[in-house]
Amino acid sequence: MVSDVHGNAADLAAAGDGADALICLGDLVLFLDYADHSRGIFPDLFGVENADLLVSLRTARRFDEARELGRRLWAELDADRDTAIEQAVRRQYAELFAAFPTPTYATYGNVDIPTLWPEYARPGVTVLDGERVEIGGRVFGFVGGGLRTPMRTPYEISDEEYAAKVEAVGDVDVLCSHIPPDVPELTYDTVARRFERGSSALLAAIHRVRPRYALFGHVHQPLVPRMRIGATECVNVGHFASSGRPWTLSW
Repeated sequence: MVSDVHGNAADLAAAGDGADALICLGDLVLFLDYADHSRGIFPDLFGVENADLLVSLRTARRFDEARELGRRLWAELDADRDTAIEQAVRRQYAELFAAFPTPTYATYGNVDIPTLWPEYARPGVTVLDGERVEIGGRVFGFVGGGLRTPMRTPYEISDEEYAAKVEAVGDVDVLCSHIPPDVPELTYDTVARRFERGSSALLAAIHRVRPRYALFGHVHQPLVPRMRIGATECVNVGHFASSGRPWTLSW
């Protein structure tokens, strides 16, 4: 089980070793590495100095200034914004999807671009969003993407649309999502020093359905990586981009 891969294709190839299947909870794309500002699409296009500035603005929650910086840099770049981003994302997806073992079950993160995934998901890689599948005799439900934030990442949707996907999954043994349920201990990032968006619909489903596990990522350095809510073990499976280690689900 991995989440927040963010370009780590080298470790992804071995992430499913010894397992019945690999489950990926999204965020394959690396736009900007907050730990190493030289890595990602943004520094490749605009340089490390501008990446340093963007991180400082976002960390200070000066999102309007961060967006203005982005607009200025794109205006100065001799390339179409959408084309440049898509080409960079495609290069990352080609490498990452080639690294997925067989079988892999994957859903989208908030920084992913779902419209591109069908081109790269070869046989043996199953993409699910608002859907369920049986793996090893257990029913797994998948809910991809994130909720809307000032960051305006590519796959953010409304609370209503997200809740409809949670509802569509129904009764499951394992509830898999990119973002966590809306619980403060699970949504607070201790390094970024801010709360990320969590889903109240996921939390309601945990109380209603009582799955054995609720598994997610998104929060890279959570205040609490694991906690029990009623009958459900809620687990942040980890920031794979930095650790290179999958989390193992066993019964």
